Amino acid sequence: MSAARFIVRGRVQGVFFRASARDHAMTLRLDGHARNLDDGSVEVVVQGDTTAIDRMETWLHDGPPAAEVTELYREDLGVHEVPAGFHILG
Repeated sequence: MSAARFIVRGRVQGVFFRASARDHAMTLRLDGHARNLDDGSVEVVVQGDTTAIDRMETWLHDGPPAAEVTELYREDLGVHEVPAGFHILG
């Protein structure tokens, strides 16, 4: 299993970004989490099939309808254990 960490910047807090990311990740059968960061960005960590992670990245470029993503950073984590399921943190 592969894992990746994404930082999403723009209008991404207060627009149901984390909940929508959870729903999309679950559809793709990815484990991980989404959480708001103090600087106004959202961190998304996912683990699973590399094709599914790539699909998640594509979705993160736009996010839910009310979001305005201006920047997306990806860090591949290689083999990285995360708890089963997808969780919204903080």
